[in-house]
Amino acid sequence: MQPALPVLYSFRRCPYAIRARLGLLSAGVAVELREVDLKRKPAELLALSPAATVPVLNLGAGKVLVHSLDILRWALQQHDPEGWLGAVNEPLAQQLVHTTDTDFKRWLDRYKYAERFPERSAAEWRADAVRCLIDPLEAWLVQHPHIGGARRCWADAAVFPFVRQFAAVDAAWWATAPFSATRRWLGEWLDSTVFGAAMQKVPVWVPGAPPHAFGPLAAQAF
Repeated sequence: MQPALPVLYSFRRCPYAIRARLGLLSAGVAVELREVDLKRKPAELLALSPAATVPVLNLGAGKVLVHSLDILRWALQQHDPEGWLGAVNEPLAQQLVHTTDTDFKRWLDRYKYAERFPERSAAEWRADAVRCLIDPLEAWLVQHPHIGGARRCWADAAVFPFVRQFAAVDAAWWATAPFSATRRWLGEWLDSTVFGAAMQKVPVWVPGAPPHAFGPLAAQAF
């Protein structure tokens, strides 16, 4: 009898969950994927993580990972065929990811939902997001194809889902903004096999549903 797979609670469009799924796919680590309806969070998720944010990875035997970067790193520590754990400039990679998860996420949310934050215009919130992440990212990508340098690294996978959200807020503005290197980098990720596999649609999980395996077989479909 095959041992049970680790269980990943996820939400398809969540950038944190996308980050985790990209890591699992790159590593070739199979999991059981449980797509969550965030308005009706299952009791099984709440029991693992009272915050009930996604992603959550239940490894069994009482071991649970509740942060996307932890899931990404755990997956790559199991297997890292593309060398994602390496980066030509690791301090820069770490700084870009930290900025993404702190200041950039704050300004991104205000830019996306500017009507909820009327004290400033959407353009002003966007300018803050640009200054904290897009400007330094562009400066690096002008000289290197990836955050990792010559090839992708874990930081590329960690930052990309949030830049994807940023670019989609005002696609017309983004198409002509002075960030051609970042647009090129983003476009390569959007067209990549691993992102296509990560974004496959699956039904919302309910108790008793047949398990949905996600991982190497998902990537082979692209």
